Amino acid sequence: MSQYIRVERPREGIARVVLARPKTRNAQSPQLLRELDEAFLAAVGDDGVKVIVLAADGPDFSSGHDLKAPFGFEGKPIATMNHSTTHPGIEAHYEFECEAYLGLCLRWRDIPKSTIAQVQGRAIAGGLMVLWPMDIVIAAEDASFQDPVTAFGVNGVEYFTHIWEVGPRKAREMLFTGEALTASEAYGLGMVNHVVPADQLEEFTLDLPEKIARRPQFGIRLAKASINHQLDAQGQRQSLEAALALHNLGHANNLAQFGAVVHPDGAAMIRASAAGARR
Repeated sequence: MSQYIRVERPREGIARVVLARPKTRNAQSPQLLRELDEAFLAAVGDDGVKVIVLAADGPDFSSGHDLKAPFGFEGKPIATMNHSTTHPGIEAHYEFECEAYLGLCLRWRDIPKSTIAQVQGRAIAGGLMVLWPMDIVIAAEDASFQDPVTAFGVNGVEYFTHIWEVGPRKAREMLFTGEALTASEAYGLGMVNHVVPADQLEEFTLDLPEKIARRPQFGIRLAKASINHQLDAQGQRQSLEAALALHNLGHANNLAQFGAVVHPDGAAMIRASAAGARR
């Protein structure tokens, strides 16, 4: 039984995986991420599922990482062989992020079925890491997208695909200022496929996968794999690994200076910027 994830079958051939932690704005604890991966795995293994839709309860898609949750997984690793929670210094934290953040995001990027993110409200930091691995993004007009975590003294979220999502110049502005992109801005940059009124978001996000589900699914799988191979030929996977190493250099610097892996002023700065996120 999942505590933070709900799986629905709203139409034939469609599995909708829902982040169901609205009281915390779907903050991502390690448990939520593990349950999300289990739901994706089950949908991949179900021959009746042609398209997977990722949605979220409540007014916001996701507020990002749950900073009150421990940095660590219980049980066996999912995406990598990293499994240390006891090594001193930054090592254990780095291994956790290799597994829970970069490892899972790449695993979800390579899901062999088509995936669609349905986004309303704010998608902040770790919220981007959940939706960016999806193939298609559909946003409500009230959606916003924000990576403010340079306030923590690190380079950005761990799944560092910013330049592929919004281009290098906008990625710099996004990271340097911590300000949010509106849905219309994200659409203009190519990060979002469609922007629709909030009251039409659910129906639109179910109509599109019905079109996909009617096509030969092996052809869809091959097209997706071809695109992902081309991203990797551009250096995406290697760049992600390098960015995660720099991210953890930031954590190590914070640990040396402040005795914690994040800058002590970061949380307050991010809360302030999230409260003022543009719509």
